[in-house]
Amino acid sequence: MSGQVIRLICPNLTCRTILSVPAGARGKDVRCRACGAKVRIPMPKAPKPGVAEEPAAQPQSTSDNTPPAKA
Repeated sequence: MSGQVIRLICPNLTCRTILSVPAGARGKDVRCRACGAKVRIPMPKAPKPGVAEEPAAQPQSTSDNTPPAKA
């Protein structure tokens, strides 16, 4: 067992019990032991496309073969 636990609150407004379920229950339905409400355990959020880490910026070369500016 990996030991990872997901904690969420029962959606029943009269219950609001904190539920602790194993990470392997993601995507499945479980029942709250306090009130019997059915709760769907959410899947992990996928990273948004295009927001991933961008590569580090390359430093600009000082020897770009351009003549020095005339004053």
